[in-house]
Amino acid sequence: MLRQRLRPRMSGAGGVVPAPVPAVLPGAPPPPVPSRLLTWLGRLGAPAAAFAVFQALFGLLPQHLAGEAARYCVAAAAGAGTGAAVWLAAALLHARAAAGARPAAPALAPSPAGSLPELMDGAYTALRRGLSVIDVPGRGPLSGWPHSLAESDPPVHPTAFGTAYGLHLLLDIAPLDGRIRVGEVAETLWRLRLPGGGWAARSQGSGARPEVSAIVLGALARAGADPRLLESEVRSCEALLDPEHDAPGLANTYVVTNVLRGLLRAAPGSAALDGLRTVLVNGATADPARGQHRCWGAALATGRGNPAPSAAHTARAVVALDRAAGVLGEDERQRAVREEGLRWLLAGGAADLDNCQEEVRRPGSDDPLHQELLSVRHFAAAWVARALMTDGAQRVAADGAGASAWEAQLRAAVARVSGMQRGGVWRWEDGPMGHPVWMTYQGLSVLRRYALMVHRP
Repeated sequence: MLRQRLRPRMSGAGGVVPAPVPAVLPGAPPPPVPSRLLTWLGRLGAPAAAFAVFQALFGLLPQHLAGEAARYCVAAAAGAGTGAAVWLAAALLHARAAAGARPAAPALAPSPAGSLPELMDGAYTALRRGLSVIDVPGRGPLSGWPHSLAESDPPVHPTAFGTAYGLHLLLDIAPLDGRIRVGEVAETLWRLRLPGGGWAARSQGSGARPEVSAIVLGALARAGADPRLLESEVRSCEALLDPEHDAPGLANTYVVTNVLRGLLRAAPGSAALDGLRTVLVNGATADPARGQHRCWGAALATGRGNPAPSAAHTARAVVALDRAAGVLGEDERQRAVREEGLRWLLAGGAADLDNCQEEVRRPGSDDPLHQELLSVRHFAAAWVARALMTDGAQRVAADGAGASAWEAQLRAAVARVSGMQRGGVWRWEDGPMGHPVWMTYQGLSVLRRYALMVHRP
């Protein structure tokens, strides 16, 4: 079940500001000679210049030049040519002045915390403040994060999900000091492994789930974990993908995209990757409201009907398929479905950027007669921005959707992402559970990617 949320309140200015026109610095070199000549000609005026040249030539031409009419013709032709040149010079000056006065392409309004380095410093401070360091009998010392950055006072038990995203965030920030040890956080993830192998969210009981295991494995791989240890857990994660073991999970877009992205990081040679991509491609559905472009909903499309389209799930699928294409390559059908997902996103509007929430229900791993409920929240603007910043998005826009539509939707998505943070920490809502670690990771990674994309040395 997918629930759409109201548009979040922006915590900072969400508009755009024109770039200032650079002033001439004192002591700067004078403009080049052609510019000074054009300025002089532009000030002279076309009719005055033409008449002046006509008078001068008429007085200078020899009297014996085939009579008075010939002198008039030569002088008039020269005057007309000079007048045209001056008119063109004046038009060129006017065009240059207009171009210099016109504001540059709109830039995102600065976020409340300021620059990207300041946001990264703020996120690192929040990570340090929210770090839970406890000693658990039977597991040893744990150093990680629960679900929320505001949840650890007093220290609470770190979770696999929160610690995995905290590790991802720490690796992105790459702090200049060692007050949080990457090795200790990675070791905590190994200690949080369930007795039977794999990992699960706090609300999922004692049975491993593939979507959480894959996220943890991806974080450990980024942190440089021993490939031999990873290989054993990757095989355990692949075994969880058996439809007889987890049919509801394999019918869910969130689960499949999580596993696909996690395994691409942890085990790019995994035999399960191509099958996961096939499940995702086959799970797309055509949307008549947007040109029959294929998209995704919370549930993958099956013979029982088409799910309601969702921007967050479509963006998740596009990102996963784009990463799979980079590692595995892609055939024509896979590329066509991925590109249709992008066209569907480009045909959307502001409503696509509203956060949403769903519930993933499964039979309980401990007791199949009871249902396991996983509440999943989607940072829609961050996912749309990620999808529009994939390598193929700009090509799709240039191919037909239009570069202006791509730029406008991407700028709107990044502005929404920027506006949902305070001091480098992203907020879903107020309260101790309203500052999820994964949300800060997603928000900061979007702004970092966007800054790299628009940078011009």
